Parts: sequence; C-alpha cells; structure tokens
Amino acid sequence: MTYIYMSEDWPRFTWDANRLVPHLSATRYEQGLLLGKMKDLGYQLKSEATLAALTEETVKSSAIEGEELSADSVRSSLARRMGLEEAGTRPVDRHVEGVVEMMLDATQRYASPLTEERIFGWHAALFPTGRSGIRKITTGAWRRGPMEAVSGPEGKQKVHFEAPPAERVESEMKKFLSWYEDGSRTIEPLLKAGLAHLYFVTIHPLEDGNGRITRAITEMSLARLENSAQRFYSMSSQIRDERKGYYEILESTQRGSLDVTGWLVWFLDCLGRAIAKAKNLTAGVLAKDAFWRHLKEESIEVSERQRNIINMLLDGFEGKLTTEKWSKLAKTSHDTALRDIQELIERRILKQEKGGGRSTSYILIRERST
Repeated sequence: MTYIYMSEDWPRFTWDANRLVPHLSATRYEQGLLLGKMKDLGYQLKSEATLAALTEETVKSSAIEGEELSADSVRSSLARRMGLEEAGTRPVDRHVEGVVEMMLDATQRYASPLTEERIFGWHAALFPTGRSGIRKITTGAWRRGPMEAVSGPEGKQKVHFEAPPAERVESEMKKFLSWYEDGSRTIEPLLKAGLAHLYFVTIHPLEDGNGRITRAITEMSLARLENSAQRFYSMSSQIRDERKGYYEILESTQRGSLDVTGWLVWFLDCLGRAIAKAKNLTAGVLAKDAFWRHLKEESIEVSERQRNIINMLLDGFEGKLTTEKWSKLAKTSHDTALRDIQELIERRILKQEKGGGRSTSYILIRERST
C-alpha cells in the first residue's frame, strides 16, 4: 500500500484554490455571523459561552476515541481553572484534569509556539499514570514502534492507514513544527488549520492519544485565526457526529496524491456546520443576556441572593424549585427564602406551578411581556 508520506514531494501539499473558494467563503460567513453575535456580550457571558464550547469540545474529542468522560466533571474542572467556580466544589478526576489541562493550554495559550516539549506535556497530561487502559505506554517521547491509525472499539478496530515508520518520526516532527510556526505563514488560516490536522494525524507521532492531540492543534489553529482564547463552537463535536465521513475522507486522502483539495473541502464544510450548530451551545448564554437586559430596561432590581438563584434557573436547574430548595441553595432561612420568592412573583420573574401545599414549586418566567 502506498501512502502520501511515501511521495518524493512529501509534505508539499497542493490544492485547487478555485474549487475551495465557495467552501471557504461559506465557512467564513458562518464564522463572521457567530463572532458578530457574540462580540457585544459582556466578559462573564463570553466566559460562560466559552465554558460550554470547551466542555463540548473536550467531551466529544474523547468520545471519538471511544472514551466517555463525565460532562459535569469536565465542566467543573474547566470552570475552576477559568475562575468561574470555586476549587473543591466537586471531586477531582485526575484523568479529566489532564484532558482539560491540554485543552486549556491549547486554546488559552494559543499564541505560544507549538514545540516538541509542549506536545510531550499534553501527552503526559492525557496519560498521567503512564498507561492507556491497562497497557503501559511511553509518554514524553515520540513513539518507537510501528503505528496504525484505527477507529472502532477494541477488538473490532478498522485500520485506516499505516503511519510513517518510527525511525522517521523525529525528523518528520521537526519539519512539521517548523512548517506550523514559520513555513505556513502565507497560507489562508482556515486552510492552515485543515492542513495542520491532516499533517499531524498522518505522522501519528505518539504511542497513543494522537487523535486528541490532533484536534487540540486544530483548536489552537482556530484560536490563532480568531486571535482570541474565547471559543464558541466545537469542531470535535461535529467530527463525532460525522465520524464515518471523517474516517472515509481521511483514509482516501492517505491513499491518494498530495493534492488534498478533497480533504480541505470536507474540513471546511464540517467546520462550517460546527459553527452553524454553535447556536445550540450559545442559545442559553444569549437567552440569559436577554433576560437580564430586559429586567434592566424595566428598572427591576433583585438582590444578590435572588440573582444567584435566578442564574441557576437560567443555566438549566434540574428538578423543581421549592422553598426548601431555595433555602438550601441560598443558605438562608425558610422564611427568608419564601420572602425572596414572593418578591419575585410580584415582579413577574417567578410564577407558581399548578398544585400547592408542601409540594408547591416555582418556575422562571423567561419571556418578558410588556
């Protein structure tokens, strides 16, 4: 079997610029719409939108590899590191912590050079025990054996291509890192993100975790393009939804020529769909912004205690809100909780659900009527 890295011209990728123009324009348009919508939000709301997007990115990137992470644990770890949640509020899962460390380093320190040491640090964070499952692996070094890019569960894996032999990895990675930082400056940034993804995943330089690190590099490339650590969409989430097509285009590209137009078309279109779908990730944040803006326009004020509980409701409070729950969440007395609730009912912020007695519960009136 012949693969693209076996070509004498490797890694001089080529593409049909005219064919890419409509795909590039469509993706740029979606990107502009989303960033324009988010631009006027305050810092706190942008941080919450970033938290939602990074949670989705981290969870789905691992899911592509068949590893299910707790979204709550990931979100909590990210929130603590981003200063949005107090440390110690949830138990720490050191594996989740490692995945989060890598994702935050890639996206929040996007302008820092991508180096061998940095990639080794990500790899060590992904495998803090030096094991992948029960298998012992080498971290902090390039792989020393053959490597196949596979998908599917253990025992039913499908091989998509063979990576370059181990003796080529160090020199290939030197070329890749040099290209990424210096040799690709004239390439349109969205195309560079797609090429970097393909280039790194082709080399598959590590003993395990290559897919997740590939996608971290993709996120870093997109953050550099937008010159912002704020993330509002998740490429990994879209790849997870389209993983069959992803592996098909990856496999056909590996077995084709260095003309990677087909890969770039797929990458741009997938990214465009990821950005378009981001409205689901950002809808809650935008709804929260609209809610508080309308209260301000109506000159309705609430206490800090009431604001905190309302934000919990806006964030998707699970279960029914009762006076007893309010009392526990606000760490206040039952009488104070009831007084808080009655004030919000009078201001048309809360309303009582049907039913009564000990099971009386309350819901938020999200739409403000004039």
